[in-house]
Amino acid sequence: MFEELKRRRFLFEELVKRDFKKKYKRTILGMGWSMLSPLLTLLVMKVVFENFFGRNTAHYTTYLFCGNLLFAWFAEASSGGMMSLYYNAGIFTKVNVPKYLFLLSGTVRSLINFALTLVLFFIFCWLDHVDFTWRFVLLVYPVVTLFLFNIGVGMVLSALFIFFRDIDYLWRVFLQLLMYGSAIFYMTDGFSPKVKFVFACNPIYRHIAYFREVVLGAAAPSLETHLTLAAFAVAALLSGALMYKHYNTKFLYYV
Repeated sequence: MFEELKRRRFLFEELVKRDFKKKYKRTILGMGWSMLSPLLTLLVMKVVFENFFGRNTAHYTTYLFCGNLLFAWFAEASSGGMMSLYYNAGIFTKVNVPKYLFLLSGTVRSLINFALTLVLFFIFCWLDHVDFTWRFVLLVYPVVTLFLFNIGVGMVLSALFIFFRDIDYLWRVFLQLLMYGSAIFYMTDGFSPKVKFVFACNPIYRHIAYFREVVLGAAAPSLETHLTLAAFAVAALLSGALMYKHYNTKFLYYV
């Protein structure tokens, strides 16, 4: 795969550039929307939920920002990945290129958008008087695992969408449920052990919790947490790779 990426480097770079141009075409702010959009969402959530959940919580806005930052990245990467094969059918039905390149280009674009927002997040942490410690370096780990997880989920969704267009509508509903189930705006301390176990099985929540533990708790997450995030990423990648390998030749007949 890596050798193939090296050989197709020019095509891959052009796909990433095309995705950026397409996303921000005819917009006044352009890439500024990558930073403004999560800020507007954060503002709305702060106004709506602060009086209900954040009155006794220190740095509640930063707590919200952690959740919204990672969930927005996953939602953008997975939704874009779902459409990657369908939107590029005009290319791979005429030219023999690896189909995963289209998914990777969109996922890299979403990673760049996330990186821009992450810079804003760090500035916001400084303004909110959050203590910066050496443990902030550990944030690289959940970024890598979530990036790999996004690739895997995108591969699964893009393959399913080719055969079942209903996946688009079902995924939108699922993302809404996932948002409410990822403890973005509320705490999980008061829930029963059984409910906490359900949260622990949610990959997005586990990545959000990692960020919060480092940023707000100034602590290094446990080895179990690191292994769990890696397991989520590997499971998603293997599932996506198997689907692409199994249905690779069938995609041409359904697009």
